[in-house]
Amino acid sequence: MNPFDWTAKWALYTPSRLALRDYPRQLEWTYKEFDERINNLVAYLQNTIGLKKGDRIAVLSRNRAEYVFLFFACMKAGWILVPLNFRLMPLELDVLLTDAAPTVLFFEDEFAGYLPEINAVKNIANQKNINEVSNLITAENSETIPTECVIEENDVVMILYTAGTTGLPKGAMITPKMLFWNSINTSLRLDLTSADHTQSYAPFFHTGGWNVLLTPFIHHGASHTLLDGFEPDLILKLIAEEKTTLLFGVPTMLQMLADSDLFEKTDFSSVRYAIVGGAPMPKPLIDLWHSKGVFIRQGYGLTEVGPNCFSLHQDDAIRKKGSIGFPNFYIDTKVVNEKGSECNANEVGELWLQSPVVTPGYWKKPDETKKAITDGWFHTGDMVQYDDEGFFYVVDRKKNMFISGGENVYPAEVEKFLYTHPDIKEVAVIGIPDEKWGEVGHGFIALKDDEKLSENDLKNYCKGKLAKYKTPKYFSFLKELPKNAAGKIDRKQLINTTI
Repeated sequence: MNPFDWTAKWALYTPSRLALRDYPRQLEWTYKEFDERINNLVAYLQNTIGLKKGDRIAVLSRNRAEYVFLFFACMKAGWILVPLNFRLMPLELDVLLTDAAPTVLFFEDEFAGYLPEINAVKNIANQKNINEVSNLITAENSETIPTECVIEENDVVMILYTAGTTGLPKGAMITPKMLFWNSINTSLRLDLTSADHTQSYAPFFHTGGWNVLLTPFIHHGASHTLLDGFEPDLILKLIAEEKTTLLFGVPTMLQMLADSDLFEKTDFSSVRYAIVGGAPMPKPLIDLWHSKGVFIRQGYGLTEVGPNCFSLHQDDAIRKKGSIGFPNFYIDTKVVNEKGSECNANEVGELWLQSPVVTPGYWKKPDETKKAITDGWFHTGDMVQYDDEGFFYVVDRKKNMFISGGENVYPAEVEKFLYTHPDIKEVAVIGIPDEKWGEVGHGFIALKDDEKLSENDLKNYCKGKLAKYKTPKYFSFLKELPKNAAGKIDRKQLINTTI
């Protein structure tokens, strides 16, 4: 048996246990039903499309059960799932599809109108409504037997796109080996069991949607309720009804849950803790959740490694506020200074990580891979330090990147787009604090001589071409952007003007 065919194992061990529930459509599958329907899907894709090992399956959809079935079909058959960010505009999606070159694209009705605007779609031989998958996973089992495929631990089963510091997307290759060891790291730090249950609402174009809890839960025979988006009132209702044991979210999500009128009335007695990542969680919000008996486990991870790399135990949530804790069980760390030497305690340097959960690299980008990985050590680009007790702290993020509502925003990508406006001479985008989203973009613009633009003009220019979370919330107009001694735009000076 394929050692990474986790659903087949649980179908044998606990066939009648709940595996997956699709809440919006009130559908659910036991592990036996889950595995049988995945086999149906594998056979269908092999027989009707002729998919071969290594072929890519792109998906443009919100979260729904079909997505999960497609992924575990890839784990059985050696295909590669390519989740697409449905928040992107057609021009942005074209870049991803050109890079991935999928054999088949599954799309949801909501996004069908995008397809004629995406040039790369004409090169995709099979474009199918995701409802074709729906028919297979809701029908009675036909006892179809798919063609067996040998899956190796270093095969690629998913490509997750993450924006690069140059502004161009890079596809991090995810392997069964990474998924296995991430699950082991997660279970050792979070005490996962087959009795665990949670709701899944992080989007599937994020590593968090798949790998913080979903894949470790399936590996451990636990269960999930899928939601098609983040709805605080519904989540609070389900926490009590379904006896949720773990929560996952970015601080913005935890704040929205706390702001709901249902928060004070919700029974959280089944919840062991909430896993929080993406940004530091404010102490008042930690205190509020602790007052409800829900302990906060802050952590750190990234698409290319894990993502469950660090964890701060709930007992230290207040004493070590702002810390990401210790590296997880099978994660080795280095903090490296500019000279390439390892830092001592309380010295700031770049975080390097070595582990079985490190990606083999970026899809079709050997040069980018070589820059990011040295002898198995992944250069995170994050500046960190650790204290005398060994607790790690993130000092600065990847160069100029900022996080808005849990989404990584790379200014270079936004700037590259804004430079397409014919009236703009210079542009720089920085992240600034925002009460709701954590951070938002602030664009500084120098116009060409005699040109005039307003803040609304630029927001309208971005509309429909740039994802909303990437579009700067604010624009300021300067005669000339400040420069440093090297003649480069001085971002530090721009940051100081917003303080």
